[in-house]
Amino acid sequence: MDSVRGGVHNTVRAARTRVDSADIRGGPVMTRATFILASAAALLVAAPAAAVLHEGATAPALTATGALAGKTFSFNLQNELKKGPVVLYFFPKAFTPGCNMEANAFAQHIDDFKRAGAQVFGMSGDNLDQLKEFSVKECAGKFPVATATPATIKAFDVALSMNGQRNDAMTGRTSYVIAPSGRIVMVHDDLNFNEHVEKTLAAVKALRSS
Repeated sequence: MDSVRGGVHNTVRAARTRVDSADIRGGPVMTRATFILASAAALLVAAPAAAVLHEGATAPALTATGALAGKTFSFNLQNELKKGPVVLYFFPKAFTPGCNMEANAFAQHIDDFKRAGAQVFGMSGDNLDQLKEFSVKECAGKFPVATATPATIKAFDVALSMNGQRNDAMTGRTSYVIAPSGRIVMVHDDLNFNEHVEKTLAAVKALRSS
């Protein structure tokens, strides 16, 4: 667990450096100070929504279309569960700092998930063209990201809540670890991206050893 935590934190530090020195979607360069202020403001106004799909619940049926390494990709959750556990993580918006860092961290540790027998799938309300680009630039072609339709957002209860308002077209930041049986064995619901990789990886390792 300590090695996982150290690896994830190193990835986060590297990603932060990258954000400090790179343009986001062709906009102005974001300095470290600007990023810290923006992150703090987001945390002050955005209260994470409680995931109603609790541990022990059965994951809803899901089919989705997205992208893997820039190419169109479709998947069926129930079919993928026949191969082993699935980490299904929802993120608010491609090409925003926190979502970029989270994708970078999942990409960095994808081999660890594979060794634990798990697959990783990311989902957001972004359209296919956005996710094709995101799957290359931020996911490094390591795992697929798919469009979460309003029906999917409702089924998994991951609508974004900010300033007391619920946006059913966007997702919050929620990670589910789903066992091959379809049972949800771990839920992490937090707009702060920092611990999503660490917690989901620990959960799939625990699942494998159980």
